[in-house]
Amino acid sequence: MRHERHYTVEEANEVLGWVGDRLEAMRDAHARLTDEEAREALAGGAPGNGGGRPGRQVGEAFVELQAGLGALSGREIILRDLERGLIDFPAVRDGEEVYLCWIDGEPEVAFWHGLDAGYAGRRPL
Repeated sequence: MRHERHYTVEEANEVLGWVGDRLEAMRDAHARLTDEEAREALAGGAPGNGGGRPGRQVGEAFVELQAGLGALSGREIILRDLERGLIDFPAVRDGEEVYLCWIDGEPEVAFWHGLDAGYAGRRPL
């Protein structure tokens, strides 16, 4: 088994609100990391001061993004694609380790795939 923690469909569905909140916070942080104004200001900032306010903005956003990833990872929830909100929950199905697969916006976890199958291998539960 690759994972220590395994979710039932019910357990995965119970944490979807929490996962959605993490995704929202991480998307916000990502947007601040890629904000053109902040990037331009950082590029023109003095090497010793980190770019002032834009440098702080980028630093804070990076920390928030890392915190979100750490929170998901701490529960063995796997973020596959931040933009789409593609999430995998380790599970056991018919004695085999698989992933329960969810995309932000779906009302509940309704798909699964093998560990190496990826999104293309999604099958209905």
